[in-house]
Amino acid sequence: MSVAKVVEICAASPVSIEDAVAKGVARAAETLERVQGAWVQDIKVESDNGKIVEWRVTLKVTFVLN
Repeated sequence: MSVAKVVEICAASPVSIEDAVAKGVARAAETLERVQGAWVQDIKVESDNGKIVEWRVTLKVTFVLN
């Protein structure tokens, strides 16, 4: 039987939503073992004078416990 845990993290990128998600999952995998996936809970942007300068995502990262 497997037991999974979910943690919430935030990640950001000046490039895109996909880049922010990829950076968040990659960073989580550096600390957590057996990362299985992530759910994008929220997307936000930082803007300057009407131009998007940073994408921010809140992720729920799932990993299987040993």
